[in-house]
Amino acid sequence: MPRKKRAFSLIFGYERQSEDQRERQRVADNKKQQLTIWGRANSVNVQKVLWCLAELDLGYERIDAGMQFGKNTEAPYLAMNPNGRVPTLVDGDYVLWESNSVMRYLSMAYGENSPVYPAQPKARAAVDRWLDWTLSTLQPVDRPVFWALVRTPVEKRDMVTIQKDVDAEAVVWRIVEAQLASRRFIEGDQFTIADIALGAYARRWLGVEGVTKPKLPNLERWFAQFAARRGFAKFIAPPMT
Repeated sequence: MPRKKRAFSLIFGYERQSEDQRERQRVADNKKQQLTIWGRANSVNVQKVLWCLAELDLGYERIDAGMQFGKNTEAPYLAMNPNGRVPTLVDGDYVLWESNSVMRYLSMAYGENSPVYPAQPKARAAVDRWLDWTLSTLQPVDRPVFWALVRTPVEKRDMVTIQKDVDAEAVVWRIVEAQLASRRFIEGDQFTIADIALGAYARRWLGVEGVTKPKLPNLERWFAQFAARRGFAKFIAPPMT
């Protein structure tokens, strides 16, 4: 009998995913009616934006694009985003790509009273450095591991090479582990979009199996806090594909 897909639980196991946990294509909007997100829901960069939208309690429409859904190599999409990648945000007549820039924009445009992107210059710069760090340092070591263990058939996996890649990624996660030694969240007591960016990748790191990874108790404690956050449960926790 085939196994049912299960959502990632916050005690690092798995639990069954109910139908009402799955994302609907259109979300009821109580604040904004013109936000559109182009991108497939299993993209880590789309997931970051969707989690941010949930934190800001913003409505939107999402249109599948990329990989099996196509569209991202067609002329109309490339006119919006010449990179042909996801996500792309459309806000009325304004178009923006790059997921971290989209999170910044949403926070500034619609999260005036939200602490997810602090206004004080030093606090904001501290958040920004982690957004940049995820792109410059974390993403390059995450991608080989994720693709090998999630998107590569078992019979085609080179486990020796994969373990070397895991070891390289572990070095980077130890930086986050040290940062969290004296902090509830990545930049103190307040949850910010830096936690979103890192949390989306941490789900991948903590969710892959079949390899040897170091114990990172501060990272696991930090990650477990996201259980109560609606955006995480809805967009990050479901099975990885």
